[in-house]
Formats: sequence, structure tokens, C-alpha cells
Amino acid sequence: MEFNLADLFQAVADHVPHREALVAGPVRLTFAQLDKRANRAAHVLSDLGLSAGDHVGLALWNGNEMVELMLGAFNVGVVPINVNYHYTADELRYLFCDAQLDLIVHEPDLADRVDDARASMTHPPAVLERGTQYELALATRSDERPTMSRTGDAPYILYTGGTTGMPKGVIWRHEDIFFAAMGGGSRTGTPIDQPEDIVAQLPLGSTVSLPASPLMHGTAQWSTFSTLFAGGTVILSTDRAMEAHQLWGLVERERVSHLVLVGDAFALPLVEALESQPHRWHLDGVTVILNGGAILSPSVRHALLRHLPGAIVVDGYGTSETGGQGRMIVSPGQHSTGPPCFQMNNSTALLDELHRPLSAGSTDMGRLAKRGRIPLGYFGDPDRTSRTFPTVDGERWAITGDMGRITGTGEIMLLGRVDGSINSGGEKIYPEEVEATLKAHPLVFDAVVVGVPDGRFGERVAAVVAPRERAEPTLEELTTHCRTLIAGFKIPRQVVLVDRIRRFPTGKPDYQWARQRAESPNG
Repeated sequence: MEFNLADLFQAVADHVPHREALVAGPVRLTFAQLDKRANRAAHVLSDLGLSAGDHVGLALWNGNEMVELMLGAFNVGVVPINVNYHYTADELRYLFCDAQLDLIVHEPDLADRVDDARASMTHPPAVLERGTQYELALATRSDERPTMSRTGDAPYILYTGGTTGMPKGVIWRHEDIFFAAMGGGSRTGTPIDQPEDIVAQLPLGSTVSLPASPLMHGTAQWSTFSTLFAGGTVILSTDRAMEAHQLWGLVERERVSHLVLVGDAFALPLVEALESQPHRWHLDGVTVILNGGAILSPSVRHALLRHLPGAIVVDGYGTSETGGQGRMIVSPGQHSTGPPCFQMNNSTALLDELHRPLSAGSTDMGRLAKRGRIPLGYFGDPDRTSRTFPTVDGERWAITGDMGRITGTGEIMLLGRVDGSINSGGEKIYPEEVEATLKAHPLVFDAVVVGVPDGRFGERVAAVVAPRERAEPTLEELTTHCRTLIAGFKIPRQVVLVDRIRRFPTGKPDYQWARQRAESPNG
């Protein structure tokens, strides 16, 4: 047995077959039932002509089908590809071609867009529609496990839009993604040494985890498989959009212990719901709030802990190109302002312009980087691969676009992305640092910071702010607040008040929208 995701899941399923594995709307599956449906899905893929190394696109809303198709694909060496169901036909066509899809499994209401995308392709992928067509296909197949040799070298590909450019596929080995992002088979913090050891901690009990974000994103995929590999139960919200009151109801009903969020886009509506009806839900079962993929502002973090005094917040840092790299744990009663500081793992470093690791206490800024278990590169893009995953002094690194400083105690203060920085009079300013400072003000609910043209300094700092209810913070008030926490050149020179900050489904701010608001005459 190797560190192959299919083999690892099957080992867990054999050990705790009757434990509940997955809940998605009205569907409840034990590990044995999920295993059998995954086996049927594997036979469907094989009968449709797919074999090891082929690619199947999954354009699916949250549901049991997404999980069982991923597991089924792993069973026969097929590579599942996440497809963003918000994409237009043109965007779908680009991804279908770039990912070299052989089959696309899609939602019924995406049929027209999928057909439009396939129409002009020389070699369009085959299609399978979720629902009746998919269920009939499963019903006619065996639930016996396919027999084939699997290895830890099998590819796992995650398509990410990043912050700039077209979506790109990050290629991982099964073994590397298992340890880098899916928990490594551990519930105590120490990864397992042998694949067979994955069942050793299963008798300790199980967590109940709810990833609030869509399974088409890495954070939800990784938390789902981390939970399954630990013998826990995954609860999926099958709502087409996140509705905070319904989500809290699901958390209460299923006694969720681990709630997984992706930044303020998911956390802010949840906080609003709690503050409007603080006694509506019994949420004492929540012990951990995991956040990853986007920054969680201090004010939102503290509000969650105020309403959930029995929980801790674990802010995770990582990217599609690195997996997990570090975390910041905040308990009730702890307070923090300014940029987040993460305790990083041993494989992460801050590199200077010559790719040399910076030492603790250095005053220089550097780029976040990781070595060891990192991806093989980007699918079909050797040039981008060589830039993001360079070899330095015989060691291969994954170097992200995130900038930071290293503290005297070795923690890394995250400042922001180099490609999103503002250049004002020769000074580099990272929006995330200023945003975190603004969000610490009691009148600010959410904020986005952008650079706008300035005749003297090239760019000046502008803030688009969503105030708290019935609040109207002034530029003077925010300037006074910021001056105590960040350097003067970083302080916003203008503030535009809006009802709500526009964010993408991933939780990341829509900086183009914010810049347009800041540059408008009214702004």
C-alpha cells in the first residue's frame, strides 16, 4: 500500500464501515455506502472509455456526487478537475481545452453553457449529466472495487484562478498533497509514517466538519478529505448560495464541531446573523473554526469568538501551490490588530530577492516560499512552472506572490501580494496590511484598499469601507486610528463609504470594482 488517496480512503472505510461519512441535503452515507458509490462511479468512468491519466471535469454544486466522483476517479487513476460553475461558455471552453478534459460531469442547469463551450472545440469532451442520467449510470454498475495497482505518484490537479490571469492547473502527487494539505492522517499533529497507520487513530472518535465554501475550491476539498481520512463526518450545505441563517441551522442540527470558512466573505454574513439573533441557535458543539484561503479580519474573528465562547479560531495560511504552511490560533479573550502573524512549519521560509532565507528579526521584506512536499508544477505551462517553482542551490522551492516580514520570534507577518502592492512616492504599500488596520476600527465592518492615480505620488491609498450599521466613519477618524498602528505613508488619503464590499465566491475582494468606486467622481 502506498500513499494513494483511493487506497487511504478504502483503508478507513474498511475500519469504520458503519460510521457516517457524508451528509449532503437528504443524502446520508456511511463510509461503506460512500465507498460503494465511489466504486460504481469508477466503473462508469472506465466504461465511458477513461483510463489512468485521463481527465474528468466536475462542474457540480456541493453534493455527494462531487465527493464520490473524485474518489471514483482516484480508484481508476483518472484525474478529477474542478470546474467553476460560475464560468461563462467562453471561460468553460478555455478550461476544457487547457485541462484537456476527456469527460465533463455537469449540473443539468449548466447544459446550455457546456454545449456552447464544446461546440467550437476540435475534440470536445464527452458529457454526463448529474441527476437521473448519473444515477442510472451508477445503478447499472458493480459496487465492487476496481482492481488495479495504485501509487503515491498519481496526479491530483487543482485548478485555481489565483489573483491574476487565466485559471491554471496545479499538479500535485497524491502523496505530497496528502501530507501538505489533507492532514497527513493525523489527529494529533504528527503525520503518519506508513499508509497502514492511517487507521491507528480512528478509534479516538470522529469530528463533524462543515466546509462552508464550494467543493470546487481547494479549501473545501482539502478539509473534506482531511476529515474523511480521520474517520470524521463531512456535512455539506447544498444551498446554491450561502445563506447565513440556514447555515447556522445546519451547524446546530448536525452538531458540527469544525466549521471551515474562507475569509470575511463567509464569516461576515455569519457574524451578522449571530448579532441579529444571538440566542436563536444552540452552537455549543462548535469547538474549532478553521479559516483558510482568504484573510479573516480581527474584528470578525473576535465577533465569532464572542458568540462562540467554547471555540477557537485557527487561521490557516497556504496556497494552491504550497498546501498548508502555517497557522495562527486565537482563543476567546485574545485580541489582535494589524497584519496577521503566522507560526509557519519547518518547510516554509521568507526569501529575499536573491532567494536567500531571512533570519528571525530581519527588517527586510521577503517572499513566502516552501520546499519539500510541493507541486510538480502547472499543467501544460513549463514557463510558469519554472518561475514559480525554481531550483536554488539544488533545492526546489514554491515561491508565492505573498510578501511578509519575519518577527524576532520567527513568526511571519503577512503583508500582501507583490502584484497587488501600491507604489506611492516610491514606497510600497500592501493593501491587506491597511485593510486589517481599518477593520480593527469599531465603526468599520469591512474594507478594501486600492491605489488610485495621483499626480504627485503616482498612486495614493484609497479605502472603500462598509461601515457598521448606522455608522459613518470619517476620513479624520480613520486617519487618527491608523496613525497609531501603521506608518503615515500607508494611511488612506480618501475613503468611500458603501453598503457592502463586493467579493468573489472564493472570498477574495473584487479590487477592480473597488478601484472603480474609488476613482468615480462621487468617490
